[in-house]
Amino acid sequence: MSDTPVIGVLALQGDVREHLIALASADALARPVRRPEELAEVDGLVIPGGESTTMSKLAVLFGMVEPLRDRVRAGMPVYGTCAGMILLAEKILDPRSGQETVGGIDMIVRRNAFGRQNESFEAAVEVAGIGGGPVEGVFIRAPWVESVGAEAEVIAEHGGHIVAVRQRNVLATSFHPELTGDHRVHALFVDMVRAVK
Repeated sequence: MSDTPVIGVLALQGDVREHLIALASADALARPVRRPEELAEVDGLVIPGGESTTMSKLAVLFGMVEPLRDRVRAGMPVYGTCAGMILLAEKILDPRSGQETVGGIDMIVRRNAFGRQNESFEAAVEVAGIGGGPVEGVFIRAPWVESVGAEAEVIAEHGGHIVAVRQRNVLATSFHPELTGDHRVHALFVDMVRAVK
């Protein structure tokens, strides 16, 4: 059991339950994280989709922004989906007033780049490092990555836009793999956590 990583899901807003299920399916001990003391007890963290501005404000309210930044800088593996990708960017192209990011990936993201809620869609996405064919991605008011720095690795594109990036121990996707029942992206992240545990 000692090889089983403990992975938190930032439970301030968004599809927390689905990530907990996906992580458990990928052989991790998954638990919700809302406070700095809970963050201190996990080996890795998922930042789920939701509304990035609201999530940013709640992270400030719960005293989570600086502890998150510290853990990311210290090398804790983090995986962000959709709004989570926005929070892991070094820069947001069109931030809302007061919107903060945690950082971790040298990338610039554009919020809601794929359109509004009613323009949500599913698409097969080839993700580098994941075998077994394309991953089914659910794009809901999804961001895309405008550009990446030298250390960030683009691992998936869709429609000519960057939709998945990895930089060392930090992973981010525009889409929601937790909504599909295909847990290969979560399995990749669990392996990343295991590698530094």
